[in-house]
Amino acid sequence: MAPSPNGDNGRDEGGRFAVGNPGGPGNPHAVQVGRLRSALLDAVTPEDMRAVALALVEKAKGGDIAAARVLFDRVLGKPVEADLIARLEAIEEAVGVSREP
Repeated sequence: MAPSPNGDNGRDEGGRFAVGNPGGPGNPHAVQVGRLRSALLDAVTPEDMRAVALALVEKAKGGDIAAARVLFDRVLGKPVEADLIARLEAIEEAVGVSREP
């Protein structure tokens, strides 16, 4: 493999990180985001979370589709792609697996 045009970038001849590579600079905002998350966690109590959850449930019961979607996504998880069964059947057919007894 040809040397990098960027000079010594901490990689070996195969392009892998070489021993002693210091790695990248990381996310410059990670420290700030960590502080903000800590502040939010300090500000919110379990009772606050329960009150918000109950308000979300009430909105969903009242017909708020967005609230229902958020509620279902958080409680049940994101929906699986609709074509999953068709894709599984195609894979099974390709490898010769049959669901028939």
